[in-house]
Amino acid sequence: MGNVLVVDDDPTVSEVVAGYLDRAGFAVRRAADGPAALRAAEAHRPDLVVLDLMLPGMDGLEVCRRLRARAGDAAQGDTPPVPVIMLTARGDEDDRILGLEVGADDYVTKPFSPRELVLRVQSVLRRAVRVPPAGGTRLVAAGLTLDPAARRVSKEGRELALTLREFDLLLYFLRHPGQVCDRERLMREVWGWDFGDLSTVTVHVRRLRGKIEDDPASPRLIQTVWGAGYRFDVRPSPAAAAPDPGTADGHA
Repeated sequence: MGNVLVVDDDPTVSEVVAGYLDRAGFAVRRAADGPAALRAAEAHRPDLVVLDLMLPGMDGLEVCRRLRARAGDAAQGDTPPVPVIMLTARGDEDDRILGLEVGADDYVTKPFSPRELVLRVQSVLRRAVRVPPAGGTRLVAAGLTLDPAARRVSKEGRELALTLREFDLLLYFLRHPGQVCDRERLMREVWGWDFGDLSTVTVHVRRLRGKIEDDPASPRLIQTVWGAGYRFDVRPSPAAAAPDPGTADGHA
């Protein structure tokens, strides 16, 4: 089903998670700290990383940053970024958002159900390896070229290193130009979830803007529609976007 790297300094948590993933059919490797995780990811590239936030020495945020930096350095190759699910013992929203900001595709807050974690892993990997629908031809708009089959994106000829969720989000926007999409719809259609923390969508939109917009502070492609959601403008207007809906309604 796939190779998963589990990174956690708590041997009990690591053993339980690895056991559930193994029984679900995954090949599992384990690492107890950040440097060991980076070495394992380099030597045996995993299909997904389950990464604890609170690690000794080098925390999970820094590990995720370095994994994403490697993906950026390799953006001209054929290897997409490795999906990351962050584990955190903290319930604070700022920590969850920070994990998403540095490139995590999903997060699970401790204590968690190992079965739920397995379902999250399966969900992320399904989206990573799914076969493009018939007619999945290249999409070209506003200087962007997206190839669904190869899962590659370029802007004016320069390849972009997008995470799994960023790619899926951009693909959805390009397939629905000019439509206003609220966060609930994006979570349902892009993440495949009927419920969840909507700040996840907000953070990924912000990260995607940082990679495709000429000026992310004044986005012209992914427009915010006040109180309604987001709209991808194929022919962007010179007007600056309104405040993010995630902050306008009191959510991060």
